[in-house]
Amino acid sequence: MTNDYVVVIVTTANRQEAEKIAQQLLNEKLIACANIVGPVSSFFHWAGKIENAEEYLMFMKSRRDLFGRLADTVKRLHSYEVPEIIALPIAEGAKSYLAWLADCLR
Repeated sequence: MTNDYVVVIVTTANRQEAEKIAQQLLNEKLIACANIVGPVSSFFHWAGKIENAEEYLMFMKSRRDLFGRLADTVKRLHSYEVPEIIALPIAEGAKSYLAWLADCLR
């Protein structure tokens, strides 16, 4: 059961963008919750150069089978040409938390 759940990580340009994405994903029941952390300092390769930016980091809890719809929604709302949208499996979790997560998702 635990392998069905994922933590999805997305970075955004600002807090307002992160909140807008979180609210839409919650409305569509594609995530059970979102944590927004930031600002964080990000360093990355872009257009042949090493860049850095101040970003906001989102940790969202969802189910693996919802990732495609979740990613499509993020891409539609996101300001970046290539937004970071990655999912990490939840290897273990408290049964009560996982039950709550299941109840929140479509």
